[in-house]
Amino acid sequence: MIGSLADDLTFTSPQDDHIDKATYLERRFPTVDRLESQRILDLVAGQGDGVFIMYEYQLKTGARHRNAEYITVLAGQVVDIQVFFCGKL
Repeated sequence: MIGSLADDLTFTSPQDDHIDKATYLERRFPTVDRLESQRILDLVAGQGDGVFIMYEYQLKTGARHRNAEYITVLAGQVVDIQVFFCGKL
């Protein structure tokens, strides 16, 4: 996925307000090592260049969570990610 992130990526979540690609990779991407599994529950085309995705994941601790995101893709690269936390299951 890293190769598909645009240099001018913007990431927003309840914990991060429009952070850039470098900050996203520093803060958010290392958490992938905590994942046991992840599955997509729903994927819906948005208007224009965006998609809505809802996914569920389980951490190695056994905790399960669900999130929803709106992702914008331009010229084959992710330029914007907006995360909406749904919480623990």
